[in-house]
Amino acid sequence: MKGYYGEYGGRFVPETFIPVLEELDEAFQKYKKSSLFKEEFSRVMKEYGGRPTPLTYAENLSQYIGCKVYLKREDLLHTGAHKLNNSIGQALLAKKMNKKEIIAETGAGQHGVSVATAAAHLNMPAKIFMGATDVKRQSLNVYKMKLLGAEVIPVEKGQATLKDAINEAFRYWISNVKSSYYLIGSVVGPSPYPEIVKFFQSIIGKEVQSEILKREKKLPDYVVACVGGGSNAMGIFSAFINNKNVKLIGVEAGGEALKKDRHSATLNKGRIGILHGMKTLLLTDKFGQISKVHSIAPGLDYPGVGPEISYLKSIGRLKEGYATDKEVISAFKFLSEKEGIIPALESSHAIAWVIKNKKIFKSNDIVVINISGRGDKDIDIVRAYS
Repeated sequence: MKGYYGEYGGRFVPETFIPVLEELDEAFQKYKKSSLFKEEFSRVMKEYGGRPTPLTYAENLSQYIGCKVYLKREDLLHTGAHKLNNSIGQALLAKKMNKKEIIAETGAGQHGVSVATAAAHLNMPAKIFMGATDVKRQSLNVYKMKLLGAEVIPVEKGQATLKDAINEAFRYWISNVKSSYYLIGSVVGPSPYPEIVKFFQSIIGKEVQSEILKREKKLPDYVVACVGGGSNAMGIFSAFINNKNVKLIGVEAGGEALKKDRHSATLNKGRIGILHGMKTLLLTDKFGQISKVHSIAPGLDYPGVGPEISYLKSIGRLKEGYATDKEVISAFKFLSEKEGIIPALESSHAIAWVIKNKKIFKSNDIVVINISGRGDKDIDIVRAYS
C-alpha cells in the first residue's frame, strides 16, 4: 500500500492536511524523476556542500577492534552533519513548488543549522522551532541559526525537547499551509516525508557502496549507524537493504542503562502506536501515552523511529543495539584521542556499540560506521558529564 512499509507508515493527520500532502507527493514524484532536478541537487551538494564525503580507514580503531573499520565522514559535510543533504534537497523542492517560507523543527540544532543554511543559500525565510531545553544546551547552534538569518522559536511545552518542537511546527504549518513548506528533518511523519528524506539521504549509502567496492573489492560485513528518528541510518542503510550479507545495526540511546524513563531506545523497548502523522514503534506507558525520553545526545531524544526503520526490524533485516551515556562518553573520547576525530554524541552511540561488541567481529570483517556529525556542539555536554 502506498505510503506504508508493511504495517508501518501512513497518513494519520487532520483532513486539512491531506491536500497539502498530496500536493507535496505529486511534486516529489515529479522532481525525483527529473534529470535536471537531480543534476541541480548534485551540483549544489558538490560545489556548496562539499560532497562526496570521505570514507576514512580508522587504523587505530581497527587495531583495537580486531578487524577493518571505516568511518563515513558526514562530519566533514558543510555545517558539520548529514542533515544538509536533506535540507538542500527539500529546500530546492520547496522552491520548485513556489513556497515562500520554510518551517522546521530541530533537536540537537544540526537540522536547524542546515535548514537555516539552505534557506540562506536559496534566499528564503526560515522559522525553526526548538524545545527550550535544547535551546539551553545547544546555545552555539542557536546562535548559528540566528546568524544565518533564521527565526528560532523556543518551545516551552511538554519536555521542551524535539517531540514538542515538532508539535508546535505542525500547529504553525496548519495555519500557513499555502505559503509555507514544512521541512521535516528525519524519516518520520506522514507519507511522503519518510520517502522524501530517505531519497535525499541515500547519497550517503551510494557513496559508501561505490568507495568500499573500489578499495576492498567487496561490500562491508556490518554497517552501523545511530538511530533517533533514523535519517542518517536510512541514508547509509539504503544502499545495502537488498544485500542480506551486509548486517545493518541501528544503535539507540540507552541513557542510564535502559532505566525507566531515562532512555530513548524505541527499537529495544517500543510498541506500535501513532505519533506525528505516522504509525510506527513508539515509547509509551501502559496507558498508551508517550513516555518521557532521555539521551545525552540531543538529536536522539525522540520517542519513536521512522516507519521504515520499524519495518526493517520487524522482518529481521535490521538488528537493534543501544549504548549507555557512560559508554557514549567513553567512545567520544576514544575516537578523539585515537583517531583525531571528534564525533557528535549521536554518532558516538554507533562507535560505542562497535567497541563494546568487538568480540563478535572476525579478523577479515569490514565494518562501516556512519559518523553522522561532528562533536563541536557537544563539547560543553561532555565537559559537564566529566
